[in-house]
Amino acid sequence: MDQTKTVVFETHVNEIGTEAKDFAAINMMIFFGNEAPAALRPSCYLIDVVPVQQTIVPGMVLLIDQQAYKVTAVGGEVQTNLSNLGHISVVFNGATKPELAGTMYVEAKNYPTVSVGSQVQLLA
Repeated sequence: MDQTKTVVFETHVNEIGTEAKDFAAINMMIFFGNEAPAALRPSCYLIDVVPVQQTIVPGMVLLIDQQAYKVTAVGGEVQTNLSNLGHISVVFNGATKPELAGTMYVEAKNYPTVSVGSQVQLLA
């Protein structure tokens, strides 16, 4: 990890919904806190809800274990939803304009490998 970066958000994957990995087909990953509604749990990577330490902006880095993705766009609800619910979608397509309010867009690279216990961080 780049030691010059500041960790502004850090959590771990506690559970992987039965359908969560299917979203790789559309380059999307859905995070939700452990209190996710039953109807949504199968689609999500369930994480601990923790506050985000500063405003999420393009140029930050999403780090999933040692897989790094530059943030390219941030929907208007990402900050609030991630801090309060642990709920955002991440789209791996490099979009520079957010299409959905609750979605963070990151560079188009290989879809990450995620397991129970995987570390998820945002670095500034």
